[in-house]
Amino acid sequence: MLNGYPLVFSDTGAFLAQTIEGWAIWDKPFVYGPALHAFHWRISLWPAVAAQGLALSWLLWRVARLLGWPGHLLLCLALAAASAAPWFAALLMPDWLAPALVLAVFLLAYGWEAMGRAARAATLFIALLAAAAHLSHLVLAAALAALVLPLCGWRAALRCAVPLAGAVLVLLGTNLALHGRLVVSPYGSVFALARLAADGPAARTLEARCPAAGWEMCRWVGRLPADSDDFLWRRDGPVWSARRDGARPGGPISLAPEASAIVRETLLREPLAVARAVLGNAWRQAVMVRVGDTLGPDHLAPSVARQLALGFPPAEQARFAASLQARGQLPMVAAPLLALHLPVLLLGAAGCLWALATTRDPRRRGLVLLVLAGLAVNAAVTGGLSKPNERYQARIAWLLPAVALLAAAKPRPREPARLAPA
Repeated sequence: MLNGYPLVFSDTGAFLAQTIEGWAIWDKPFVYGPALHAFHWRISLWPAVAAQGLALSWLLWRVARLLGWPGHLLLCLALAAASAAPWFAALLMPDWLAPALVLAVFLLAYGWEAMGRAARAATLFIALLAAAAHLSHLVLAAALAALVLPLCGWRAALRCAVPLAGAVLVLLGTNLALHGRLVVSPYGSVFALARLAADGPAARTLEARCPAAGWEMCRWVGRLPADSDDFLWRRDGPVWSARRDGARPGGPISLAPEASAIVRETLLREPLAVARAVLGNAWRQAVMVRVGDTLGPDHLAPSVARQLALGFPPAEQARFAASLQARGQLPMVAAPLLALHLPVLLLGAAGCLWALATTRDPRRRGLVLLVLAGLAVNAAVTGGLSKPNERYQARIAWLLPAVALLAAAKPRPREPARLAPA
């Protein structure tokens, strides 16, 4: 509402292009784009952002109900005023699905008996969508399901593994149909190579094996970009420069087989160096919790604006053009509203640790443990394997104050488990 339009990012344009132009985007699962289309129908993006907000609100309501806390609207108001939750709920990116996945897994593990068939189906669907929409979420889903096993037993762990298995099947099927490859990630090795090159181990592998290996990447020995984003996206960088061997279509698709070989050899040559780099990046990511670069107008004209022009009515294009974000004014207007985020996160972290140390309720303890594990795994996957970025951790860190409030709340006399399932 403040912006005058749903928040978007340059990658939002790629997700729109998945259905507007029918593009099989090389680096993005064919999941979130169709989910967006199910709500916008080339008319307006407002229904999609409303659906995201309602889904998150519903999950929080189910969790609060299970823990016996009646103040759902108060909780949402507090999160809207003092956390990053509304900024990511309003952002048309898969980021909002990372915290949704944590909440859904908690409900599958601890709230199954308290939910009726419709609620169970909705929770399973949201968890499946979340796990499939982004490859980092797939790892997150696996880690959370593994944690549920010692916390709740094998039955609960199996329930949490169902959306994970469904997500894997979705990814295998869509990648086979669109890319002709029965794999979970057809070109993910290119991202891994970019990260290992920036950190150093892959660069040393190239120095040691070139030119004898005959890799296309050998021509970059001694001049690899120091930044993984430059490696991946610069037009004159290793991924997009014209290939000497003339391979078509070039770019990441042609580089992927070679990237897999270089990554594999790097892991064998320097496992400890790779582990140190991953842990260092994960730690940096864990403490980068600001909303970040999601509010500016960078690269929106050739991505989002172009897709709106191709597939939406002029009125929708005008609404986007008039938004604060498109005009570059949103960061300044939003700054006072973001000032509370860091202190609230610190208080939330302290509250979660206090609840973990003092609570005897297994559900509250389980919720805190799942959230803390979710934050750690999210940092390791996004920062450790991709690149530390403020938005990657901010998208899920707002669960700290939410869970601190829920875990510290005094339950109502009537426990939710005794309520009739709904």
